Amino acid sequence: MQQIAGWWDSFELWVAGLPFIPQFLVVLVGMVPVSFAIAYLLDRTLRALLRILDRKHGIEQALPAVPDTVPADLAVDTRPTVQSGAH
Repeated sequence: MQQIAGWWDSFELWVAGLPFIPQFLVVLVGMVPVSFAIAYLLDRTLRALLRILDRKHGIEQALPAVPDTVPADLAVDTRPTVQSGAH
């Protein structure tokens, strides 16, 4: 672990000693792929998690199907449609 820490410290000192433009390029070359990898992993993880928690996928599979018809004793008469009177 000490060797990795020592290597990282020397790398940081090397980058800090560079002029601005090369320093910017070194950080850009290192951070863009790392940022894309983190974003990709977060996207896949959250997509899977939200798919599990989604009502559309999780609850429908757990609950039995509800019939489309209403029993006659529970049926309610519908009200007639009335015109508004506006012309």
